Amino acid sequence: MNRLAHEASPCLLQHAANPVDWWPWLAEAFEEPRQSGRPVLLSAGDSSCHWGQ
Repeated sequence: MNRLAHEASPCLLQHAANPVDWWPWLAEAFEEPRQSGRPVLLSAGDSSCHWGQ
């Protein structure tokens, strides 16, 4: 499980078991990469998401 496991959005929850360290969109998600100098990779959703549900 990753940080999406406790989200309310069905779109985010379907990725909760992915082996990726996903973060929901929040300020804390950017602090670790900022401190370590690593880039942030963003996902704007995918074709399996149904916005508006």
